Amino acid sequence: APAWRCVRLRSGLEHAWHSGFFLYYNCRSARSPVAANNALSESCSPVSATAARGHRHACRRGLHVCSKKLSERKMVRFTLDDLDVFFPYPSLYPEQFAYMCELKKALDAEGHALLEMPTGTGKTACLLALVTAFQHAHPEAGKLIYCTRTVPEMEKCLAELKRLRKYRDEVRGANAPKAPFLALCLSSRRNLCVLDEVVNRTDRESVDAECRKRTASWVREARAQTGSGPCCSFHDTWAALGTDAQIPDGVYDAEDLRRLGRRTGWCPYFVARHAIQHANVVVYNYQYMLDPRVAGLVTRELEKESIVVFDEGHNIDNICIEALSVELDDKSLRAAERCAKRLGRKVDQLKESDAQRVRQEYDNLVRGLGLNQAAPRTDDAPGGPAAPLPDELLREAVPGSVRRAEQFLQMLRLLAQHLLRRLSSQRVEVESTTAFLAGLEQRTTLQAKPLKFFHARLQQLLRTLRCVEVEDARALGRVAQFAATVSTYAEGFSIVVDPLRRGSSGVPE
Repeated sequence: APAWRCVRLRSGLEHAWHSGFFLYYNCRSARSPVAANNALSESCSPVSATAARGHRHACRRGLHVCSKKLSERKMVRFTLDDLDVFFPYPSLYPEQFAYMCELKKALDAEGHALLEMPTGTGKTACLLALVTAFQHAHPEAGKLIYCTRTVPEMEKCLAELKRLRKYRDEVRGANAPKAPFLALCLSSRRNLCVLDEVVNRTDRESVDAECRKRTASWVREARAQTGSGPCCSFHDTWAALGTDAQIPDGVYDAEDLRRLGRRTGWCPYFVARHAIQHANVVVYNYQYMLDPRVAGLVTRELEKESIVVFDEGHNIDNICIEALSVELDDKSLRAAERCAKRLGRKVDQLKESDAQRVRQEYDNLVRGLGLNQAAPRTDDAPGGPAAPLPDELLREAVPGSVRRAEQFLQMLRLLAQHLLRRLSSQRVEVESTTAFLAGLEQRTTLQAKPLKFFHARLQQLLRTLRCVEVEDARALGRVAQFAATVSTYAEGFSIVVDPLRRGSSGVPE
């Protein structure tokens, strides 16, 4: 009988029992890969296989090696219980096989898994090979949502998936029945836009603003009436087709989507946002899943029964902290004050030109914010995504103090001025949200309950004013987000007042 050991995970030649999973290997042969001419049973004892030169087949779990067109090299194909797994590389290491076995246990149990292997040991290839095989065997498992931190990691994942699909199609042959398979990435407008006058802008916020100038619903309505105005031919072509704008099966990275957009005349960004609803694999940034403000715009449309993977999962806690933290400095607070004044002037102008629209907004707010949550996808306001509100708040009538736009904007300015005064402190201060709210009410008479509605109310106001670009709107949006967050959550947050401007390292500048 082989000698079995359980050791801590320190390198690619060792495995740990980690977070409830026991990963074993045969210590006599851990250094040898499962290659095309090695018996799998000699290298990884949990597998039953018959040794033979050339092609081999196992009755239950085993290795099938096929020589096909993919670089004319032998690749690995094996069965794992009921799964037909294609691994598009000429060898499979015992550690990789053990990784797949533990992943399958988690999928079978419909549970969670925390799996770890060192950099460069093929985690992405192993995971994609196993999960896509599981999807083919169990269509009810739903889509694979693969979350990454950066665009290069997203591109790497899709490159591995392209290689895997190419190998699978070559082995199965052109005449084999093929189930529909669509995989794509979702990234920002800046990464997907193909309209030259928009994508050539210097930063992401400028690209977003230029896009809104051309695609907002009221902009398109005005253009239809007057026959003139800014437009995006790619968005208009896609919008005319609606749900009929289906993209062919395949694996699409950002460049593939841009190429598709130029060929079909469709906007790649909105095509991707629509296609993720019926895609088999979706690759996007952590924020689309973990940030409740962004997830409310994108991920809410995906089915709940999905397989979610976080690549480099040790970053999850930092991403969550960043997603719900708000940082304000004296520069952004002064910009927020200026923006509130500009919006006040726009409200006065709207009262003179379209009083009915102002009255309609007020009536809607009396009935509650829940009626105002379903805005068209193209109508995201320039202040940033809305902060999440509990359902019971959405059903409430908005407090009278923030229904009228002029009064609401005055309250925003009061809050910004209070925060500026707090920054005049000469020492670092840390306090709870409860203590902050008590001090705010004492100095400004602003109460906690209206603050909860600030960010959603600002979004509604920007839509009513039909603003596609307002200078300093991001700064005002962060102040409103601060107000909504600090007043909604009594625990889990701290207010930190730091009078010194600090760099990324935390050292005062």
